[in-house]
Amino acid sequence: MKKTVVLSLAVVAMLAVTGCGDDAKKAAGEAANKVTETTKKAAEATKEVAAKTAEAAKETATKAVEATKEAAAKTAEAAKETASKAAEATKEAAKEVAKKAEDTAAKAKEAAAAAADKAKAAVSGGNEKGKAVFAKCVSCHGQNAEKQALGKSEVIKGWDAAKVEEAINGYKAGTRNVHGMGQLMQGQVSSLSDEDIKAVAAYISSLK
Repeated sequence: MKKTVVLSLAVVAMLAVTGCGDDAKKAAGEAANKVTETTKKAAEATKEVAAKTAEAAKETATKAVEATKEAAAKTAEAAKETASKAAEATKEAAKEVAKKAEDTAAKAKEAAAAAADKAKAAVSGGNEKGKAVFAKCVSCHGQNAEKQALGKSEVIKGWDAAKVEEAINGYKAGTRNVHGMGQLMQGQVSSLSDEDIKAVAAYISSLK
């Protein structure tokens, strides 16, 4: 386009220099005006194309930013939902574990209590034989072996079974005579078998 303008101007100049007639001058002027007008229109068209291109680019960039924002928002929402579900699942699992632990502890406690009751029954209430033998001792020693027999003997409550058994065997053999109770006690225990003595000794040791 620049070459065309320059060439046209050169033609006009040549015509002016060579002294052509008025018609030639007029034609050269019109040609120059057309070139100028064409150049102006071309510049305006170029400017318009550039403006439209910039507007289109701007619009495309805006849409891209909006699309990116929307995608980011959706990703964040999905991540939040996933995290929420994971937290809820973890909470439920923790509750389940806690409940199982509680149930296990309760069962263990029940089993321990049952074992304790069984052990206690084995040496006390469950020892019916020992309890029956001790029945004739209650009047002097007390229901729970908490008294001094005739106000003289030791309180036998709290003795272990071996100590009770040794004392009874001593009275039965006539080799024990504490506080002058030997003869009386020998009469009380002489009819007891070894099995009876073990049973009553275990029963007395269980009294609390």
